[in-house]
Amino acid sequence: MKPNNSSALHVDSGFSIPCPTKIPSLKSLVSAEEWAIRSQLAATYRLCAIYGWTDLVFTHISARLPDENGEHRFLINPYGLMFEEITASSLVKIDMNGAICQDTSYFINPAGFTIHSAVHLAREDAGCVIHVHTPYGMAVSAQKKGLRRYSQMAMQVFDDLAYHDYEGIALELDERERIVENLGSKNLLMLRNHGTLTLGPTCGVAFLRMYFLENACKAQILAQSVGNEGELSEQSREMANKVYAQGAAAFVPGMGDNLVWPGLIRKLSRLNPGYDK
Repeated sequence: MKPNNSSALHVDSGFSIPCPTKIPSLKSLVSAEEWAIRSQLAATYRLCAIYGWTDLVFTHISARLPDENGEHRFLINPYGLMFEEITASSLVKIDMNGAICQDTSYFINPAGFTIHSAVHLAREDAGCVIHVHTPYGMAVSAQKKGLRRYSQMAMQVFDDLAYHDYEGIALELDERERIVENLGSKNLLMLRNHGTLTLGPTCGVAFLRMYFLENACKAQILAQSVGNEGELSEQSREMANKVYAQGAAAFVPGMGDNLVWPGLIRKLSRLNPGYDK
């Protein structure tokens, strides 16, 4: 389906994508469950923009939809829209191979879903997967020792964090096997020399995990900028285990997300309304 040139943004590459303010609503064309997931995912994109977790159009957040005729279905961002522009109707429905499963003028970034599909297909609890390239996250991902136990936030996620070695831009589908193997049963992943990833049964849980991970990375880089390793106080693994157990309830579905997510949606509605269109 070709975009309508009268409502399109033209870019030097030759691609033409519809203007994000002129997307027809899909609300009456999809199930209530799909619309709810679309709205939550669109809100997640815009909240990531508010918190500065963006890399122009080059990172992705995905959500699992109910299966259709026994086939897996997911939502991901249309390639070319900024995170703050994403709406429920602009999100693109795809299958496990990244093939588009709806009538849309948009296309997607296949490299984006290589990582996300690996997690969704391996983990039934991965309702939402957030992957970002932030300066602090990338800086920690480049450190051989990874995330250090320098802050309480780091200790609250330390025991739930896995690592995956860099293999280049994620275009090769066989990398999915190694991503899954490295992630295991953990809910946060440091992609070395690349960025960070979190998952959760809901957008709210995945977002909260990313908030803790990204702020732990930021605190680490700030601490390292004013003191060498010998001057920094890193807590023991035993203390990290204790703090992780103490803070685990924050990431239980219906607990921390129910406390934080409604407030985030109110904040989004004030600062950038229209995500649920």
